[in-house]
Amino acid sequence: MKNLHEILKKEKYRKIKFKITKTQHLLIKAKINGVTGNFILDTGASNTCVCFENVALFHLKPSHSKTQAAGAGATGMFTQIATKNSLKIGSWQNNDFDVVIFNLSHVNMALVQHKAKPVHGIIGADVLLTGRGIIDYYNRYLYLLR
Repeated sequence: MKNLHEILKKEKYRKIKFKITKTQHLLIKAKINGVTGNFILDTGASNTCVCFENVALFHLKPSHSKTQAAGAGATGMFTQIATKNSLKIGSWQNNDFDVVIFNLSHVNMALVQHKAKPVHGIIGADVLLTGRGIIDYYNRYLYLLR
């Protein structure tokens, strides 16, 4: 659709470019608490996540979580949560954002085995729902409202 950008711009959507990795994942840059990182945009992930090893990098303040994570072949993984963070993707921003923290080493190991760069975390459906996300796969843009 040629006019998608114009239509969404009128509706106050923000346009954010993403790349496709060698592993066919959608790679997007995002800032958490002012620090830029590389993230997989994952429509199947319920929450935005950061690996334990990146807690200090993103100035996260983890607290206990009863939730256990599952995905990509792993289940029952210990998690923590960091609340009230700033998340910025392109010009879209949320200043009261929760981030799930868990071990993403299995994800990064798989990426490295396929000669792709490791990531800092995953942008999940929570962002897509909050921002009323629209993904233009052909032109490689994510659109988020305001």
